[in-house]
Amino acid sequence: MNGPAEHVNKPDARADEPDARVDGSDVRADGRWRRLDGRVIAAHCFWLVAPLASVGLTALATGGRFDPRAWITLGSIALTFAVLSANGLARWLRTRYRVTGEHFEVRSGLFVRRLRSVPLSRIRNVDLTANLVHRLLGLAVLRAGTADRDELRLEALSRQDAARLRGELLRRADTRESADPVLAMFDPRWVRYAPLTFWTIGGVFVVLGTAYRILNDIGIEPWRLGFLRDLAAGAVWVTIPLTFLAFLVVGSVGATALYAENWWNYRLEWADSGTLAVRRGLFTTRSVSMGRERLRGVLLREPLLLRAGGGAKVTAVASGLGDDEENRRRSSLLPPAPRAEALRVVERLTGKAADRPMLRHPRVALRRRVMRGLTLVVLPVAVAVAALGLPLVAGIFLVVATPIVWWLARDAYRNLGHAVDGDYLLARSGTFSRDTLALRRTGIVAWTFSSSPFGRRAGVVTLTAAVAAGEQGYRIPDLAAGDAPALAERAAPGILPEFLV
Repeated sequence: MNGPAEHVNKPDARADEPDARVDGSDVRADGRWRRLDGRVIAAHCFWLVAPLASVGLTALATGGRFDPRAWITLGSIALTFAVLSANGLARWLRTRYRVTGEHFEVRSGLFVRRLRSVPLSRIRNVDLTANLVHRLLGLAVLRAGTADRDELRLEALSRQDAARLRGELLRRADTRESADPVLAMFDPRWVRYAPLTFWTIGGVFVVLGTAYRILNDIGIEPWRLGFLRDLAAGAVWVTIPLTFLAFLVVGSVGATALYAENWWNYRLEWADSGTLAVRRGLFTTRSVSMGRERLRGVLLREPLLLRAGGGAKVTAVASGLGDDEENRRRSSLLPPAPRAEALRVVERLTGKAADRPMLRHPRVALRRRVMRGLTLVVLPVAVAVAALGLPLVAGIFLVVATPIVWWLARDAYRNLGHAVDGDYLLARSGTFSRDTLALRRTGIVAWTFSSSPFGRRAGVVTLTAAVAAGEQGYRIPDLAAGDAPALAERAAPGILPEFLV
């Protein structure tokens, strides 16, 4: 069997065997069918607390006198509770799982029976997640990702059973040991980097957009609200700075709260000789595990604001983390933290210094970035402003924007570099986000050479390393056309010998 398989109404030789009771002490690959924790039923019905609390408050406010609408609400809650309880009970009764010597099998379904069987060799990562309700009940949700980006989910197991099952699913033959398995731990001082992330401004716009949609749906025009009209009627030189300051304050508070929820109790460590584990979360705890052999490299990211504050973050280039969205969510190895800490984590994982000197790219790459900024941003905006009858504003924009574009182009060019260092290919590029890649050379499966007409005239190409992990492809832009094939052959020998003359 080469991948996950689904079978409907498949007879099973052990389907009628009595289920072993899971007591949290003997979850091992013995081939016995196990069941979910019975507390999963309570977890399914826990969301009823909010509507029941609302009904209780209504009863207190009215002295226990309900109108017909209140009785309808109570009836709806009772019906929902019955449906959820029946669903949770059916899931608990009909879901079984087991680990045999070679496979992980999950059997589920009430009317349509399903048996999913996955070879242990194709399981790439196992995540444990517990929201606040699960934590109160001592439960965890287990997700096992496969090489085919499929996922097997068990909701929910006791925390002890989930941890032990994860160990069985991630058995590795790798016997290397680390003198210090803990690579990084959360430091509360890192929270100061939260306002230097996208959510400081982006989060405010998300909240405002949601609020606008809600108000609009209930028939309220936000721009007719009194305080907004007063704000719009104020002096521009007062209104704009105050609005911007409010955005920064609200965004910073929101970004800090989000950072704390996502990364409190963070810990990066080798859970065993072959499994890298990331544990984090305040109210909702998350635990992501990935095999050492699935780790193709790491990426040091330094967005412009975070870099200005001396921070950086680290993500994994690993296979089996799911689709693009799941990969972005699960691949984080280090939150925004001091750059020195990020460099230390990269070096512990790869043995390479991410800040080492690299080979520079042709100087024509600087000219290309300057021309790109001038022709795609500065000149079109200036022409558009002048066409609106504001030539003075257009002139001021040209004077201000041109040196800014030059500075950004210079920074982008200084960040360009590449090197082959032992088992790794190193590459650095970007200015709005300076990214330093340490990619294991054995993980490269193909090369792509690409160049625009202007790039061909300038004699440069972009070399992309295809990897069956992470973002699937990693670019090294503006290499000298004559040097790119030699670099590709040196980094991953044997893929393109026909390009070398």
